Amino acid sequence: MKLNLEKPIVFFDLETTGTDVVHDRIVEFSYIKVCPDGSEETRVQRINPGKHIPEEASAIHGIYDKDVVGSPFFVDVAKEFAAILEGSDIAGFNSNRFDVPLLAEEFSRSNLNVDLHNHRFIDVQNIYHKLERRTLSAAYKFYLGKDLEQAHSAMADTRATYQVLMAQLDYYPNQLKNDVGFLSDFSQMTHNVDFAGRMIYDEQGDIIFNFGKYKGRKVAEVLQRERGYYEWMRQSDFAADTKLILDRIQSTLK
Repeated sequence: MKLNLEKPIVFFDLETTGTDVVHDRIVEFSYIKVCPDGSEETRVQRINPGKHIPEEASAIHGIYDKDVVGSPFFVDVAKEFAAILEGSDIAGFNSNRFDVPLLAEEFSRSNLNVDLHNHRFIDVQNIYHKLERRTLSAAYKFYLGKDLEQAHSAMADTRATYQVLMAQLDYYPNQLKNDVGFLSDFSQMTHNVDFAGRMIYDEQGDIIFNFGKYKGRKVAEVLQRERGYYEWMRQSDFAADTKLILDRIQSTLK
């Protein structure tokens, strides 16, 4: 099945130094940009994270310190990657929870004002988990009937994500629509306000905390009553995107 696209969609995958969206860094960036006419643009780019790649991370994706010597730092290619995403929808596997928040952090560290909130996101893993609840390799086997070779290499995972989404559209014709807006909404597990999901929209459309002692409470009400909580979050180890949105909410309070 061919994706029904109104504008380009970028399938992407990150290989990183770890799973902490605040402290870890990208070591490889891969994308497939699919245009409405079906044409594709692909690229794999190694990135020097500027820090040691832990052995446990290298054991998963096969990228070691020696492999990124001479590769650009993310700041060197940030504008180029931002241009690739501009005007496009974005898709990935586990991307809403990990890849997108980490990418937002990398853009922030590069002092580049990229508002990823302007994009629509499709998380193919969330579609899979809602309908079958397994991993990318299992999803590939389930939907395409064969083993995923070179799993955890960026391009193999990126290509597999694209193929699995198209297979899902064929497999669930009565449950899924070949429409990016529908798929974006369907692949959300929570209606996040910030990429890390520290704040979400409730059923009434109000912004509430999704963690800690004020979980379920309206963010504006908490900040209005307890200024110290705002100061604590600003000084603590939260993602830059979370703090930016917190600042926006705080600025609306009298």
